[in-house]
Amino acid sequence: MSTMRAVPRTVVLFEGRSDSLAFIALARRRRIGIESLDLVDLDGITNLRKHVTALRSAPDSPRILGLYDDAEGDYVTKVLIEVGVIADGAAPSDAGFFGCGRDLEDEVIAAAGPELVLDTLAARGELARFQVFQEQPAQRARSIDEQLHRFAGTAAGRKARFSADIIDVLPLARMPRPLLDLLDAALRTA
Repeated sequence: MSTMRAVPRTVVLFEGRSDSLAFIALARRRRIGIESLDLVDLDGITNLRKHVTALRSAPDSPRILGLYDDAEGDYVTKVLIEVGVIADGAAPSDAGFFGCGRDLEDEVIAAAGPELVLDTLAARGELARFQVFQEQPAQRARSIDEQLHRFAGTAAGRKARFSADIIDVLPLARMPRPLLDLLDAALRTA
């Protein structure tokens, strides 16, 4: 009788829904099935410890990967060390946790460039709203990248789809590195 070693389940943690939707969009663009992955929105990085602790205490403890904003890097590192995911002195990326500059929206805007983001807003019917937003006194002195970043979070539901909509049209060669690294890590077997 032969025994097969079960492939451990992989759980991918995201700070919020906008990041997981962008991850799904990237997988779809690369024609990679991710049905075997458990995607979990943390509803804020402060829930990381609770989720990782619960996952690591399960009898069939899964591989745990994640995406976070660089500003939260010290917190993520501390949690991963304290719950035994990485050793003291190791980087979160050693365990499949990847940091985004300010946030994923910032990474996506930088990768796409303003023109492609504006084209995406036009396709969503939001270009006129953005142009009105640009004329607000607080926005006039900001760069277009800063304006786009701020605009992404100004209306309910916009942030959730913002990055994913851009990922849907962004050339594959220009995808944000943290998102690519996370997808590649998720596809590797433990």
